[in-house]
Amino acid sequence: MSKGKSLKITDELYAYVMAHNPPLDAVQRELVETTQTRFPEYAVMQSAEEEGTLLAFLVRLTGARHIVEVGTFTGFSALSMAQAMPADGRLIACDISEEWTAYGREAWDKAGVGDRVELRIGPALDTLRAMPAEPHIDFAYIDADKVNYVPYWEELVPRMSRGGVIATDNVLYGGLVVDPDATGSAAAIKEFNDRVTADERMESVMLPVADGLTLSRKR
Repeated sequence: MSKGKSLKITDELYAYVMAHNPPLDAVQRELVETTQTRFPEYAVMQSAEEEGTLLAFLVRLTGARHIVEVGTFTGFSALSMAQAMPADGRLIACDISEEWTAYGREAWDKAGVGDRVELRIGPALDTLRAMPAEPHIDFAYIDADKVNYVPYWEELVPRMSRGGVIATDNVLYGGLVVDPDATGSAAAIKEFNDRVTADERMESVMLPVADGLTLSRKR
């Protein structure tokens, strides 16, 4: 198996890539920096800056009007997607923390997209199961507790519109997915990745973006 022209992303190369991507706007930058300052021990939970840009690009590319996010944290990824939606679009953000998502609410309002985001506090599986069962979701982003990735997937896939896209973060889990003795969240991610690969309802591609990102399209 050939790796092709794969590169090791050094700090210098990463800076080069970021310099050639759309920059974060003032609200996005403030939210990223606030998260890193207020929650340094949890800041790793925030989607990478390049993922925010990519998610916004994908939302525009697909023309998504109904988006579901599983795992919102302080709201950076939701902000990026909401800004890319049509004005009449709707994003349902699922999280369990009032404290963390309060920063997201403030940023969404500051960016003028607060009316596009509906935050639902509670277990995401309960939120997903309460949604209409028929296909109606255009775009979904999974970035929450890894042990529930498979259940989240199984709730979302039947509800995706034809051609709808699911983006799933952390599918490489720091490289631990290649460990044959992986346990805990790493083992859950390995199970999820195998499930996605075998799921004939979707066509998927795994990308080495940030901590690994899988894009899946409803057939």
